Amino acid sequence: MRLVVLGLSLSSSWGNGHATTFRALLRTFAARGHDILFLERDVPWYAEHRDLIAPDFCSLEYYADLDDLARWRSKIASADAVIVGSYVPQGVELGRLVQGWASGTTAFYDIDTPVTLAKLERGDFEYLSPVLIPGYDVYLSFTGGPTLDLLERHYGSPAALPLYCSVDPVAYHQVDVPLRWDLSYLGTYSDDRQPTLERLLLAVARARPDGRFVVAGPQYPAATVWPANVERIEHLPPSEHAAFYSASRFTLNVTRADMIAAGWSPSVRLFEAAACGTPIISDIWDGIDDVLTPGREILLAGTGDDVLHALDRSDAEAIGMAAQARVLGSHTATHRAAELETYLHEAAARRACASPQPAAATG
Repeated sequence: MRLVVLGLSLSSSWGNGHATTFRALLRTFAARGHDILFLERDVPWYAEHRDLIAPDFCSLEYYADLDDLARWRSKIASADAVIVGSYVPQGVELGRLVQGWASGTTAFYDIDTPVTLAKLERGDFEYLSPVLIPGYDVYLSFTGGPTLDLLERHYGSPAALPLYCSVDPVAYHQVDVPLRWDLSYLGTYSDDRQPTLERLLLAVARARPDGRFVVAGPQYPAATVWPANVERIEHLPPSEHAAFYSASRFTLNVTRADMIAAGWSPSVRLFEAAACGTPIISDIWDGIDDVLTPGREILLAGTGDDVLHALDRSDAEAIGMAAQARVLGSHTATHRAAELETYLHEAAARRACASPQPAAATG
């Protein structure tokens, strides 16, 4: 299959979770024998923080704007499938171009589905509009559950299918490093996650001054007050994630408000931490028990006291190992690449069936 992907970023993991998701998925998709071209908008904030310059599993090219994208029109037109990702700059205009140029299957891969739907309900069409959704042959969603029915029934998607994030076990595994922190958190700042981070980590750090805590990720406001026992790491490249998780007795999973409301929205960090065997303490949302079993493979917390009790558990290692086994058995990039391949082939078959058939010869 010749696949073209227009995503937020492949080259830079700075300030986004898209790059590591695309890297894991496309590496294993290429290993299945497919040819991939990734087209990335050349923007300064990613250009300054690129940590993957020359991928060995796909071609990576940049375009300056939509006029410049026309250089790749023939590649898009001749591809067997074209995927447009969420949060791509000028995504609505780009989507129109792709749907007009492509002759093969078109798909929208939403790594932010609940956020996307909340924006659509507000009339905020930053990278997707309701009129575009029926024009994509398949809507690949980071979120499962009832959201898939909403995408088909209300927004007219021909096929809305779950394509959760995943993990590359070659990059994410247990590393033999000393334990440095009792509780860690890895994530870019966002307004709606910050209250949970305050409640489940910063307040816990203040309540346990002899504990060791760390928050890694960019864009936190300069005015943020960090307890003295909370270490700050401004940016952690993916090459250092496995060691980071392995140095943590527990790690915290914090979910955006729109994703909590929708449920069934496991983040890539959840899978990555589990693959490293690190016990996870998570906020609570519908569908989490479909991914990891609470109490056995993951610990849930609504309050700081819940976190403090979790930190004192004696079965932390067993919880981490159980989560690792579950994720490696169901949520690796190999599993996702196989799902993606099936989805695209099925969409192509539906297109073929829907195409007008030539009239039979007469006379």
